Amino acid sequence: MSVWFDIARISAGLNIVLLGALLYIWGRNYVEFRSKHTLGLLLFALFLLAENALSLYIYVVDPTLSAWFASDVPAIAWRGMMALHVLETIGLTFLVWITWD
Repeated sequence: MSVWFDIARISAGLNIVLLGALLYIWGRNYVEFRSKHTLGLLLFALFLLAENALSLYIYVVDPTLSAWFASDVPAIAWRGMMALHVLETIGLTFLVWITWD
């Protein structure tokens, strides 16, 4: 179970870094172009960043929830949560790559 917990935490942390890069790029583009499309991308990244920051807080900082997640959550639930975080990391990596290009 600890492996799933570690993978989910690492993925959430990577997602925060990737979203920071996207926020920088899209924020800079919004300031320059003032387009609704860029504003939508910026808001999307902000909301996704909030979700990942909350996940990382729950997994690492909160003493009650992190202990509960590490010990009492069934393995099948952890596999599902880990898979979602990893898929999100893959998607964000691709998005950063095509945005940066």
